[in-house]
Amino acid sequence: MFENLQDKLNKAIKTLKGQGRITEINVAATIKEVRRALTDADVNYKVAKDITDRIRDKALDRKVLISVEPGQLFVKIVQEELTELMGGEAQNINVKGDPAVVLIAGLQGSGKTTFSGKLAAYLKKQGRNVLLVAADIYRPAAIDQLKVLGEQVGVEVYSEPDNKNAVQIAQNAISQARRTGKKVVIVDTAGRLAVDEAMMQEIEAVKRAISPSETLFVVDSMTGQDAVNTARTFNERLNFDGVVLTKLDGDARGGAALSIKTVVNKPIKFISTGEKMEALDVFYPDRMASRILGMGDVISLVERAQQAFDEDEAKRINAKMRKNQFDFDDFLSQLQQIKKMGNVKDLLGMIPGMGKMIKDLDIDNDSFKPIEAIISSMTPLERQRPDMIDGSRRKRIAKGSGTDITQVNNLMKQFEEMRKMMKKMNTMQSSGKLNKLMR
Repeated sequence: MFENLQDKLNKAIKTLKGQGRITEINVAATIKEVRRALTDADVNYKVAKDITDRIRDKALDRKVLISVEPGQLFVKIVQEELTELMGGEAQNINVKGDPAVVLIAGLQGSGKTTFSGKLAAYLKKQGRNVLLVAADIYRPAAIDQLKVLGEQVGVEVYSEPDNKNAVQIAQNAISQARRTGKKVVIVDTAGRLAVDEAMMQEIEAVKRAISPSETLFVVDSMTGQDAVNTARTFNERLNFDGVVLTKLDGDARGGAALSIKTVVNKPIKFISTGEKMEALDVFYPDRMASRILGMGDVISLVERAQQAFDEDEAKRINAKMRKNQFDFDDFLSQLQQIKKMGNVKDLLGMIPGMGKMIKDLDIDNDSFKPIEAIISSMTPLERQRPDMIDGSRRKRIAKGSGTDITQVNNLMKQFEEMRKMMKKMNTMQSSGKLNKLMR
């Protein structure tokens, strides 16, 4: 989403690199380019002007720091201001109550139902007993969609298909939650237009009736600055507690993420990418600022890995690696764990310096499909004993997987090189050489 903004900011900051010190002249030129980059990214003009004015004032105020190169100092200032612009620090969702009630609101097509499923999965991982409520009485497939998502994440869905009163459905669901010991109720409401007075009155009535501990407004990031204007209108009616940005992996300019906190004075609490139920992250302004400036986000990458990888499975794989018994079944298991972490290109973008390198590469989770097909075309014995896969077996595997012999040979070669590396590491570790290298 922020690729174009990242490029333009980097180009703007380059004008300071190589300069001996920060001056009013070189700062003015850089500030002009930064402001243009922000407005091109669909950031509200007043917001863009305010932040660049603050960056200019800070840069000129810190020009005495001659030990830091002007370019590095300017990047630090820009990062600080972007972080502050997006809220300063992460804000937690309020799930206090018995049960806690979370009301989900937003425009039609903003991704509310998918987010409701993701939030249920997120809270369930925290050990909370969750109930999803299908209170969208207008979209025919809404109830079915929520039921499918609920089944995916293992969360019960409450619905009344014949009831056309959203207020009653929400109230009945909360009563059901109390009877069954559910601790969090997530109410998925119908998408509505801010200009639709009847629909706006309905969502207001639902909020009054259930007194939610948290009201979240879901915004489609692809709508750009329009999302900010809509958020302002909804906030005037609902006084929501936080914003959720969806479709952050889309091809949009990103201005909504940068502007929305300042315009509505409500924090962004979650960001959502893709359709997978695991693809939901708490919004950290400082981490997002680092990603926008091409500095990566290693912390979020590690957190996703911790969430995706099963501890028992990791211990099993580690034990097999130590015994030099790592096989194709284990390799396939690791691939599937990586896919759970989210979009591959998004993950690579979290590694410092990788954002620019992968910008023009077409990378997605489908890139793993040929590898998965090749391994799936092997017999159980072949997966456990890769050494037995000779030329004739490779031809059969290629034919069965819909790939060619070259792809099979390349995978076999890469897998063998990986096993050799593991064996070498084990040898070094057993001899104590690895510990010496790590000291």
